[in-house]
Amino acid sequence: MNGKLDPEENVMDETLISKRKAIAVCNQGVSEKLRDLISELGWDCYDDVTVEIGGTSVSGIDVGEEYNKKWQSPLGTRKYNKDAFIIIKNQSRRDLNKSQPFPEGEFKPHHPHTPKK
Repeated sequence: MNGKLDPEENVMDETLISKRKAIAVCNQGVSEKLRDLISELGWDCYDDVTVEIGGTSVSGIDVGEEYNKKWQSPLGTRKYNKDAFIIIKNQSRRDLNKSQPFPEGEFKPHHPHTPKK
């Protein structure tokens, strides 16, 4: 008989542990860059920040009970594209004012303008 059936003390071998540590270090680099960029933007720690995922699609067609699983997906199924991305929005610093027209006489374009008759 090959192998043994007794439980071992080391459940996780060293290679798996070292891979997990490498992933943690890699993610720390990203979080440090993110912290530096947020600092560069001048965001405050009390700002209302939302994190969203972009580059996704949601099936909006009801395909019924029998459908081609290769080409169709059930209604409401979310798919993440290979180039999906993360969006970080600072809702506290969003300008919700609507666009305002120029005050009278202040509009001076760089090109010649003749009003229509």
